Amino acid sequence: MRILVTGSSGWLGQTLVPRLIAQGHEVFGIDPMPAPTTRVVGSIVDRELVRAMLHEYDIDAIVHAGALHKPQVATHEPSAFVAVNVQGTLNLLEEAVAPGSKVDRFIFTSTTSLMISKEIRAGREGGGRKAVWIIEDMTPLLPRNIYGVSKLSAEHLCRLFHELHQLPVIILRTSRFFPEDDDMAHAIAQSEPNTKANEFLFRRLTVEDAASAHVVALAKAPQLGFDTFIISAPTPFAPNDCEELIVDAPTVVARYFPEYPALYARAGWTMFRSIDRVYDSSKAARELGFRCRTGFREKLQELAKPTD
Repeated sequence: MRILVTGSSGWLGQTLVPRLIAQGHEVFGIDPMPAPTTRVVGSIVDRELVRAMLHEYDIDAIVHAGALHKPQVATHEPSAFVAVNVQGTLNLLEEAVAPGSKVDRFIFTSTTSLMISKEIRAGREGGGRKAVWIIEDMTPLLPRNIYGVSKLSAEHLCRLFHELHQLPVIILRTSRFFPEDDDMAHAIAQSEPNTKANEFLFRRLTVEDAASAHVVALAKAPQLGFDTFIISAPTPFAPNDCEELIVDAPTVVARYFPEYPALYARAGWTMFRSIDRVYDSSKAARELGFRCRTGFREKLQELAKPTD
């Protein structure tokens, strides 16, 4: 396929583009920042540029991974999120279905963040009595910031264009895979590596797995037509763990991984005392045929390896 990848200079784009090229696809990246994985330096806000790329390169698939992200809430006005995340998505969709377009599938990189309301985010300290078990059809969706609002709006545009134009669209709500420290790191007792390892239990995946999910979605989009999937490392937990997770997460984790306390002690690590949400990615395994290769068990195996 001839694939347009937005956000091709980003953390995901720089992993995904080489993967697609290795599979024999021709990839044309667009991003405001230059990178070896980016063919055109520019913005999807520029609809004329989007139109020109689709026609000049005979694009037949779009992976829309470009966006303003949550950390940029502190540095960008809300109007910038609307311009990039909403209008930029609309530009891509409208050009994808315009006369003469060859685009026959559209993959949208969304976020699990749009499923987290201020009440869920407040967790036990905010009065939560159990962890929230999060699946794709959870309602209502009440994003707590302009990032989440803009991504949810873009999801609705994807749904609308599928309904109006029968464009196959797969929405991937990815959990955390960014390499940076959490923006609340100052309030977290654990170190960055410790924090990220803990999160593989309920809200993290590797960027390699995120890229793989997009590859699978590209292949399955025409067959599925339209669907939304949470993409996150498979959780070991079950819904009946949720009441205990929010008050005593270490005990729950130890039931599933009896070896974890000793491995964590050796590393000087600790588990979060409370877990306030769990992303259930089992629908992706059942219906998309995708399951992350790296989870908490693999992180424990890394800790168990002898050190020099």
